[in-house]
Amino acid sequence: MTNFSLRYDENVHAVKTLLRVDESFDLLVKHQVIGGRRAVFFCIDGFIKDTMFEKMLEYLSNLTPQHLEDAKTADAFVARYVTYVEANTELSADTLVTAVLSGAIGMLMEGFDRAVVIDPRTYPSRSVEEPESDRLLRGAHDGFLETVIFNTALIRRRIRNPFLTMQLFQIGSRSKTDVVVCYLADTVRQKSLVAVQKRLREIDVAALPMSQESLRECLVPAQPWNPFPRFRYTERPDTAAACIYEGNVLILVDGSPAALIVPSSIFDFAQDINDYYFPPLVGSFLRNIRILVFVVSFLFTPLWYLLLLHRGAMPDWMQFIFVNEPNGVSVYFQLIVSEFMIDCLRLASLNTPNALSTSFSVIGALVLGEFGVQSGIFVPEVVLFMAFTAVANFAQPSFELGFSVKYARMVVLSLTALLDVWGYAAGMLVVLLVLCFTKTLEGYTYLSPLVPFDKAALKNVFHRRSINVRYRVQK
Repeated sequence: MTNFSLRYDENVHAVKTLLRVDESFDLLVKHQVIGGRRAVFFCIDGFIKDTMFEKMLEYLSNLTPQHLEDAKTADAFVARYVTYVEANTELSADTLVTAVLSGAIGMLMEGFDRAVVIDPRTYPSRSVEEPESDRLLRGAHDGFLETVIFNTALIRRRIRNPFLTMQLFQIGSRSKTDVVVCYLADTVRQKSLVAVQKRLREIDVAALPMSQESLRECLVPAQPWNPFPRFRYTERPDTAAACIYEGNVLILVDGSPAALIVPSSIFDFAQDINDYYFPPLVGSFLRNIRILVFVVSFLFTPLWYLLLLHRGAMPDWMQFIFVNEPNGVSVYFQLIVSEFMIDCLRLASLNTPNALSTSFSVIGALVLGEFGVQSGIFVPEVVLFMAFTAVANFAQPSFELGFSVKYARMVVLSLTALLDVWGYAAGMLVVLLVLCFTKTLEGYTYLSPLVPFDKAALKNVFHRRSINVRYRVQK
């Protein structure tokens, strides 16, 4: 680490060397004379406003040598003559370089052994709009952006409490990515907060190229056999504020519009923001429908296939669920192929322009549905059941949990096809054991509040509570 000294030329050379200003066109170096002393400014083109920078230079250029006699140190100079709100001094050249690359203005002046850092950055960003994957029928329609400072402001707008804490970390030896931990200091779950802070301080990685996903892989040890997500994500400031009020910890990553919520058990994924923009009765109904659809989407096709293998043992009133016109292709193969084809359609839809999305949906439904049945590859029951399963995945808001359920369903289905009833039982046992031995970031069980059992918390999973209002007594 290089520290500044009173030798101005050496300071400038050190910063220019670290920034490699001759190699990048957008690194701006502005030499100026302030109060009879040499000064130089370093900044990134595109991160600062030209009008603001010009006004600042105009003001500093009017300073006289007498003004600088009254401010003999860099700290005194900032206190007296730097009128911008966010300004401080730095002793280390490496710290100054990181600040400049983050969008701040770095200034070196003759006679000072510290650099002045002015932070007027304005990141390029899109307008605040509702997230595509988290829409509401009524309520707020704003969403997080890719700029972390805007996201913290959206949360501050909803939580006007001095205990709201925004703790900044810089992760990545090369990227220096800003990571912000948000929590209410007086109500936060201390175990969760300590675990998050400890993990963030221990991360040793070069960069976070995929923002929050890269950070997630750094926070949670790799378990390739476990598909279940350990974090919930949200792009909505109102959801984030509600989670902070409940004592959770929120993690924001610069460059990503999604916030990570800690802790998160599998029952937390049953919640959705729409539950809270309706009366408690309606919200509870929507939540229970979501839980029911989630369970059915996991059990439906493996259980149907198991019953299909034992059709003769089923009562007459259940005969309607069986295949009436079997073909030469096994039902198991049809189900597996249907699973892959649904994923293929999902991936293709991501790369389909919006203008063609309707046509793509029609073609996909006709070719894979109607023509598949007419050609004899699929039976109608398989197409119907897999269509229901595909729609059910969108009933709950977490894409990660949807894919996890899909993997678990395919494991149970494959074991059922291989070992019949014992395979179905073994598959269910494997999934249950994975859920039981999965721990959250802070060490909580993934099945909380079922394991360990908490009656009040488990009741809240199925019932959306109303707000506990206390009225002031009029005297």
